[in-house]
Amino acid sequence: MTASPSTAPAPVIVLASGEHTDTLLDVFWRYSREYDLRTAGSCREACDVTEDALAQGHQVAMFVTDSRLPDEENVLAAFAEWRHLVPTARRLVVAPYDRFLSDAPRLRSGMAKGKYDAYLLMPRGTRDEEFHHSVTELLSEWGWTATDPDVVVAKIVAPPGDVVAQQVRDFFDRMGIPCRSVEPDSEIGRHVAEHFPEDAGYPRVWAANRDPIVATSVRDVARSFFDTQAEREMDAAAGASVVDVAVVGGGPAGLATAVYAASEGLSTIVLDGSAIGGQAGTSSMIRNYLGFPRGVSGMRLAQRARNQALRFGTRFHTGWEVEQLVAGAEGGPHLLRGSDFEISARSVVVASGVDYRHLGVPSVEALVGRGVNYGAAMSLSREMEDQDVVVVGGGNSAGQAAVHLARFARSVTVVVRRPSLSETMSAYLVGEIEFNPRISVEPCTQVVDAGGDGRLEWVALRDTTTGETRQRPAYGLFLLLGAEPHCGWLPDEVALDERGFVLTGRDVPKDRWVDGLPPENLATSVPGIFAAGDVRAGSMKRVAAATGEGASAVPLVHAWLSPGDA
Repeated sequence: MTASPSTAPAPVIVLASGEHTDTLLDVFWRYSREYDLRTAGSCREACDVTEDALAQGHQVAMFVTDSRLPDEENVLAAFAEWRHLVPTARRLVVAPYDRFLSDAPRLRSGMAKGKYDAYLLMPRGTRDEEFHHSVTELLSEWGWTATDPDVVVAKIVAPPGDVVAQQVRDFFDRMGIPCRSVEPDSEIGRHVAEHFPEDAGYPRVWAANRDPIVATSVRDVARSFFDTQAEREMDAAAGASVVDVAVVGGGPAGLATAVYAASEGLSTIVLDGSAIGGQAGTSSMIRNYLGFPRGVSGMRLAQRARNQALRFGTRFHTGWEVEQLVAGAEGGPHLLRGSDFEISARSVVVASGVDYRHLGVPSVEALVGRGVNYGAAMSLSREMEDQDVVVVGGGNSAGQAAVHLARFARSVTVVVRRPSLSETMSAYLVGEIEFNPRISVEPCTQVVDAGGDGRLEWVALRDTTTGETRQRPAYGLFLLLGAEPHCGWLPDEVALDERGFVLTGRDVPKDRWVDGLPPENLATSVPGIFAAGDVRAGSMKRVAAATGEGASAVPLVHAWLSPGDA
């Protein structure tokens, strides 16, 4: 791990209150070592303090305000002004005890629309760790998404527009590994070159505790960082035995299966060709997941679940793409094969999720990795600063991406083929989008063309009702177009629907039922093989639903492994 001592001014936290600035300053003093605390007695003064900080080269990490201000009793209006100055800063209301309950009703609706991030009670004593837990969570989220890391684990060196380098950077971000991407002729690029042969290609990936590699795919990097010699020896020893459950896919469904299976004593492995978290792992902020009132990023949710599963003994194989599943004969173990591995498992949970459907417009596909991206690619958000961005899709993933990108981009246009977002997107996201002045929605519209000199510069949008086509500037195009399963690795014995999703329970064709009875709810047409999450036909396509299915698959696995105990 290499540290890069920062010479930039410390980030600023602005504390605004007409009568409690001393209290706020005292409460936030523990952050003064790494943040510049600045106080203001009013909304206007906070604007002046912010403008001064920006002029001095500071970043503003957070605005903290009393629930009322002398010149702006409605602090939501104050947030609108501050958001215009610094859209990336986190926003926090800290209400004094005597007004905490009375001011809450008029302010909480603003939090639901994304006008600010948290409503907290002003501490009345020392060591209010619940309060500080909320603050540090918000500062951590700001630091991860809005700034370059001070401590870098990996360095990626590649020429501009290198598609694999972008994929590797996104992989590191999703795995929670701080990284920096630089060009070959930079100071860091020249330093990294010393660790490679003179004629080595790109992208070059270097870390102090790993062998330097020239990556041809994300899989190369995943194997290098997560498949150590010690782990290989352990897995080779374990490979002689048959595991109880092999989970294919590390999204919410697969992670939930791993946690519950391993916690109940089943030997459990998770195989995933890419980063843990699946599509959910790319979400900048999931606000409707149970137990996270301020929301949680998909990356953090996935990493917490992975650590939880590891604690119970789950073995993760990141970068292991399953290419074939051979169903066991007469109750025998199933066989999972990849290009360089073979694993036997008494049961298999298929939780491989879905990919985003491709647009299929040749001019758009030609610019993938050079301004055009499938998925949210949150690692690129800072590069969209002061640019025009287009997000295509009407689901929650598209809404989350639009809200996050609006912190950086000058404008975000959401393109959707339906007449409105409300048909497919959660109401809380629709409300956030309607409130945000940087986001506009183009209903009944589709992308039909794109172009630029070496990278994306414009897109062409067609109105599906009038047929009119218009061109608009775009530096980034993010395509989140719905679900497309990839189940070609499954054997023919596993029944799929006409769209390629795995059939389970009563949806399995009757001619595949055993003794005239349908399989259990999450069981496939092959005994001992189960399916959970987005890859399953009829699933809800929500993180919480996928997590529930993953957990619910474990009792079925138990019943299959020990039928006498069922």
